[in-house]
Amino acid sequence: MTTKVLALTDALGNLVRFSLLPGQRSEIVGAPALIEGLTFDAFLGDKAFDADHLRQDLAARSAKAIIPAKRNRKTHIPHDEEMYKWRHLVENYFSKIKEFRGVNTRYDKTDTSYRATWNIAATLIALR
Repeated sequence: MTTKVLALTDALGNLVRFSLLPGQRSEIVGAPALIEGLTFDAFLGDKAFDADHLRQDLAARSAKAIIPAKRNRKTHIPHDEEMYKWRHLVENYFSKIKEFRGVNTRYDKTDTSYRATWNIAATLIALR
């Protein structure tokens, strides 16, 4: 069994929320629940988050969508490339969290215990 982790960080690269998805699911299905109830000015995501319904949701929130268009999109939607460079903070967070062996190797058998391992690791990172 594989698990995908969807993480939302703030502008400084600190974890705000995360969610677990089955490994065979697309990341886009977890995005609406991850941003629910939050206010922000911009959403930086990779090509996996390029969907019209997410872009419409972000526009309704008055948030800028910094998401590169997928290659198979019929009408190309430009994005702010300079602002997109800051997405490395999310990747940096994943590098930090993978320093914890239990998170990286996923020894936990249930999603509940794996979520708890993530919470412990995220707390330790926040305390650094």
